[in-house]
Formats: sequence, structure tokens, C-alpha cells
Amino acid sequence: MNGEEFKSVEDICKHTWKPLYRYIYYKVQNQEETEDITQETYAKSLGYPKFKEIEPNKCIAFFKTVALNIIKDRWRQNKSRGTNIDIASIAPIENAVEDLSDITNEQLLIKSSLEQLNEDQGKVIELRILKGFSVSETANLLGKSEGNIRVLQYRALKNLATIMKKGGLL
Repeated sequence: MNGEEFKSVEDICKHTWKPLYRYIYYKVQNQEETEDITQETYAKSLGYPKFKEIEPNKCIAFFKTVALNIIKDRWRQNKSRGTNIDIASIAPIENAVEDLSDITNEQLLIKSSLEQLNEDQGKVIELRILKGFSVSETANLLGKSEGNIRVLQYRALKNLATIMKKGGLL
């Protein structure tokens, strides 16, 4: 596209669709909407009376400007219309709020399972998994080698899985 002439509409689309598509997708973050806006951009741009006067190296900038105007128009329309929700399409079971007592019971069972680990395993699980420390940070905090921390974590997770299976959590 650097200084070259486009011979046809197909040529124009072939050389500009990827950057235009990426630009639109970045703005709308939806594949179907991106495809629609890309098509609409080409339709409006190529129908523009003075399109043939635009220099080939400035085509993509022109397309992006047209696309941005289309996006802004759609946002304005959606804002004035509001969002339509099809209540029949909402699955009540999947969108229902979980019972808080179930969540609390699960948390208590998990806490109980963690308390059944030996002291070193419990500390490693707390630091590595719950608090997100690295192996080296955990090793420094507990005064152990990194290899020892890895072994403790492996054994702790294995023991925890066994405990949770017995408790009916897994």
C-alpha cells in the first residue's frame, strides 16, 4: 500500500481489511458486530462520491474514520434505546443466587480440611495458594529450601484432596 495504486475495489479491500478489522474489533470487542461494522464501513466508504480522490496511502485512515463514526452512531442508538433483555432466554437455575448457607458450610468444611494438615503443610498451602507467594518467598519465610517447599506443597495438596474426598467436598 506504500505509494501503490489500487486497481479495483477488491484490491482496496484486500490491502485494508486486516488493519481495519483489528481497529474495529479493538473498539467493540465483539466478532459479529466487528464484521457488521467492517462491511458497513466499506459500503459507506466506497459509495462516498469523492472516494476516488483519496490517495491510496490514506485509504485506511479514511476507513477508520468512517468506522469510528459508525461505531459512535451505534452507541448513541443503543444508549437512547436502552438494552433489550429477553426474559425467556434467562435460565433461572443457572442465574439463581446460591444459598449463602451452602457457601458458608463449604467454607467451614474447607477450613476444617486445611486444619487437618500438619503445621508445615498448612503454612505452605496458606502462603503459596491462599496468599500467592512464590516458592522462593515461601522458602525464605519458612527457612526451608525451595525443593522442600515444593515437596511440602505436593504432599499437602495430595493430603488435602484425600481429606476433602472423605468429607464429601470432592
